[in-house]
Amino acid sequence: MVTQDKFTPVVSLSKKILSEHDLCDHCLGRLFAKRLGLASNKLLGQKIRKKIKSKNKKCYVCKNVFDTLYFYLDKMKEASSVYDFKTFLIGAKLKPSVLDRDDHLRSQFKLKGIDGIKTSITRELAKQFSRKTKRNHNVADPDLTITVDFKTESCEAHSKSLYVAGRYVKPVRDIPQKQKPCQNCLGKGCVTCQRHGMTEFDSVEGMISRYFFDKFGATQAKITWIGGEDTTSAVLGKGRPFFAKLLNPKKRRPKIPDKIQSDKITILGLKQISKIPQGPIPFVSKVRLYITTENPIIPENLVKLDELSNNTVAIYEKSGKRSEKNIHSIKYGVESQNSFYLFMKLDGGVPLKHFVAGEDIFPNVSDLISNKSKLERFDFDEVNIH
Repeated sequence: MVTQDKFTPVVSLSKKILSEHDLCDHCLGRLFAKRLGLASNKLLGQKIRKKIKSKNKKCYVCKNVFDTLYFYLDKMKEASSVYDFKTFLIGAKLKPSVLDRDDHLRSQFKLKGIDGIKTSITRELAKQFSRKTKRNHNVADPDLTITVDFKTESCEAHSKSLYVAGRYVKPVRDIPQKQKPCQNCLGKGCVTCQRHGMTEFDSVEGMISRYFFDKFGATQAKITWIGGEDTTSAVLGKGRPFFAKLLNPKKRRPKIPDKIQSDKITILGLKQISKIPQGPIPFVSKVRLYITTENPIIPENLVKLDELSNNTVAIYEKSGKRSEKNIHSIKYGVESQNSFYLFMKLDGGVPLKHFVAGEDIFPNVSDLISNKSKLERFDFDEVNIH
C-alpha cells in the first residue's frame, strides 16, 4: 500500500509534467511505478489522474500506442500459430521519434531508474499474450521470440534452435556426403530455396536435412560431421555419427522412430540433445581400403605393413604444422598382382589418399612396400566417437 507521504510528491510532480506534456495512463504511471513499488503502470496512472482531475488526451510519448495493442496481439497470435512452444519472449521495434520523446521527457524532469517506453510496451504485450495463449513469458531462454515492428505494423516469430545427434548408414555408392548449396543464395537461404539453403536433396546432407525440414519444420539444418567419405565410399555397420543444429523449427517434440529410411540412406538413433560438443571431436574408424600399385606386389614387402599396427603416423601440413594419429590395428590381403586391400582401425583425421600415396605422411603405404600406390576407394565399417 502506498502511503500518503510517498504519493503526495508524485502527484505534485505529475501536475508539473502534465502541464507541459499530455501522457496516457500507461506512460504517466510508468514514471513513478518503481518509486512506489507498484506493478501496474496503467492503474497508477489512473489513480494519479483521478487525484489531480486531469483528462486523458493523446500521449506525448507513445501517441496512445497502448490503445492499439489488440491489433498487434492478433498479429502475434497469427505469427506464432505455426509453432510448438511453451515459453516466449517479446521484442519490439519502435519509431526513433518515440524513443527520442521518451528520453527527452525523462531528461527534462530528471527521472531516473524508470523503465523505458519499449520495456513498458513489451511487458504489456507479454502479459496479454500470455493470458490469451496460456504460455509463459521467459526472458532467459524462450522457445519462441516474437518481434513486433511498430514502424511497419508487422510481426515476426522465430523459434530457438534444436540440437540432435544420430548416425547414418550409406550402403550404396555414388552419393556425395555434402549437398551443393542453392546457386541463387549460396546456402544463405532465399525464396528460391524456401530458405533452406539448398534446392536439391541428392546427398547424405540433403537427405538428412529434408527429413529435418519435414519432421521438425526447420528452416535450415547445420550438420557437424564426424569425419567424411568419398562419393564412392560406403558407410556400413552402425553408421557414421553426426550432430545437427536445426534452425527455426516449428515442431519441438515430434515422435522420432529408431530407424528412418531416407531414400538411399538410413538414419539411426536420432535423438534431441542439449548442445553440440565444442571443438574437435575425436573418433576412431574401421575402414577398408582398396589399393592398386604401380609395380607387381612383392609379398615380402607387404609384410612391412605390420609396422603400422599400434603405431603412429605423422601428418605434415603445408603450413608446417605437424600432428600425430594412431593406427590401432591392421590387416591386409592380396587381391591381384597389382592390387590389395587394407583393413585398418585408426584415429579419425588421417587423409587416407595421402596416407596410401605417401604425400606428407610418414610412415605411409607406398614407402613401406617400396611400390608407388594409389587408393582406388575406401569403405567405412565402423565409426565411433572417443
